[in-house]
Amino acid sequence: MSKTLKIIATCVALVFLAAAVTVPVVLFSLGYIDYADPDPSDKGGYLLVYFGGNEPENETIRFALSEDGYNFSPLNGNNPVIKQNLGTGCARDPHITRGRDGKFYMVATDMRSELGWTSNHSIVTWSSTDLIHWENETIIDLKDYVEGTNRAWAPQAIWDAEKEMYMVYYSSSQWLDEAAGTSTQTCLWYAYTKDFTRFETQPQILFTTSSGADCIDGDIVKKDGKFYLYYKDQGLDNICYAVSDTLNGGYVAPENNIVNVRYQGIEGSFVYKLIGSDTYLMLMDSYKFGCFYLQQTTDLVNFKRVNPQDYSFDFSPRHGAVLSVTDSEFNALKEAFN
Repeated sequence: MSKTLKIIATCVALVFLAAAVTVPVVLFSLGYIDYADPDPSDKGGYLLVYFGGNEPENETIRFALSEDGYNFSPLNGNNPVIKQNLGTGCARDPHITRGRDGKFYMVATDMRSELGWTSNHSIVTWSSTDLIHWENETIIDLKDYVEGTNRAWAPQAIWDAEKEMYMVYYSSSQWLDEAAGTSTQTCLWYAYTKDFTRFETQPQILFTTSSGADCIDGDIVKKDGKFYLYYKDQGLDNICYAVSDTLNGGYVAPENNIVNVRYQGIEGSFVYKLIGSDTYLMLMDSYKFGCFYLQQTTDLVNFKRVNPQDYSFDFSPRHGAVLSVTDSEFNALKEAFN
């Protein structure tokens, strides 16, 4: 690209950035945008796990902390906090859960994106007793369970009290004809594990879109006896939801089930509850602009934008998850990585 074209491209980008910042402010002042009232927590803290970008050196696990659930600061200078030794050596879309045994478990997409978007068939897992030292790195290869798997994206884990195991769910597709490059619909799958080193059950389909569009980045939240499943509908390029009375099936998507209140171009949503509050925040990855958006709800269906002035992710994180932590865990993380 010539110097002149680079200058033009930079100017255009700055114009779009300025518009993205100023237009919402103007619309709010005119009464067109109803921002949520922040409900910051003063109990405990929040750990954000995320990755950094599409380059191999940025496809790594990173941490950030927040005292109020809205404003996050990176740990370790926004550098990796876990060294991955197995699989592709690259991890994306990390999710963290507090185990029933007192341990913490991390699951992530084992993927080096430069190899292509139908190049990965494994997830990578770790465990920790203190959130600082991570061990038991394990590769779970989905091709060992479902023949022809060509993607295993964005795994998450949730405890199933009836099964007394963790349900791991993820986005996946399989080759129809590898030579021709054709695949099945990408949809949400699930399987059960006891210790995140292997699956105890054969993976099954959890949810597909009625339109036949691909769906990715599932996130399940339980509230008042119902399970809310959020996912990105690739056909709509929006975050949608479905509801079920059971964790591992029966999800029904209502009509007009788009929940994001910003326009298209987002994925990797994650909902977390503010400590000591009935307020939930939805974190969304604006992959087109390399930033996070927040929106807020109390009923998991009707969301409002959070004013960009009321939250901060100034370190350009990508698709991640948030874990509530105690004061002692918060302080130990801060001391270990700062």
